[in-house]
Amino acid sequence: MADDPLTTLAALTGSGELLVLSPHPDDAVLSCGALLRQLPDRLYHRASVTVMTVFTEGTPPPYTLAARRFLRQTGAVDAEELYAERRTEDSAVLAGLGVGRFHAGFVDGLFRIDPAQGRWRRLAAGLVPELGHVYPTNRLHLSRGRVSPRDSETVRRVTDTVRELLPQGQGVLLAPLGVGRHVDHVVVRTAAVLSGLPAVYYSDFPYNLEEAPDPGFTGPLAATEASLDQGLDEKAELIRGYRTQLRSLFPDGVIPLVPEVYLLPAAVLDARTRPAGGPS
Repeated sequence: MADDPLTTLAALTGSGELLVLSPHPDDAVLSCGALLRQLPDRLYHRASVTVMTVFTEGTPPPYTLAARRFLRQTGAVDAEELYAERRTEDSAVLAGLGVGRFHAGFVDGLFRIDPAQGRWRRLAAGLVPELGHVYPTNRLHLSRGRVSPRDSETVRRVTDTVRELLPQGQGVLLAPLGVGRHVDHVVVRTAAVLSGLPAVYYSDFPYNLEEAPDPGFTGPLAATEASLDQGLDEKAELIRGYRTQLRSLFPDGVIPLVPEVYLLPAAVLDARTRPAGGPS
């Protein structure tokens, strides 16, 4: 069963819901687009798929240097306008797939303001924006894979939202592995773990073209790896629906057609195949 992620996820979802956790608008389709396109036809009666996109908001200026670089890469000037456009792109692509969509409304890590800063620090941040942000730089902070203690409230609120959307016993999560160590991806992965819900994990594309999953996380999962190589051409067309991101993600305009990779934890598979009334 675990050789085919479509069949496995349909079985794990049962008559409930598959809640796909997407850190940003585009991440679910980048990593799982082929699966999302084919899975609805495999699901049992009344089962459904919903994509919860977590970090869907920008903020007003002033912006850090890292945030300004990102905006330039996308051809944008204002983060709030950019994220409004990204939400529109995401809604259109997911509607075309026939899956549900929920934009959670959390602020992207590049723009997250430190909630604990005092008056003097807020004033200084007006001149040096890095002083007022949870993740002041990309290379030293946002891409290190370390969730700041000042971001603990974000982790808690994302976890609570996941639990609200998928109550215990009503389905399964599909969450990012955090390949590439982007903090927002790690926050979402952490929320999946803290939720206590059964979770299958996807390998984050295109980060996985150059990096491997964190063995410290994957090792204890004792997971079975499954891949999907059908429908990759169609997936590339879905990705092109995220026009604001294409230039920064694929500067040469070529979207690599690589199989999607999923990790199916032993505990989740065992729970699914355990006879009713058997030992817990």
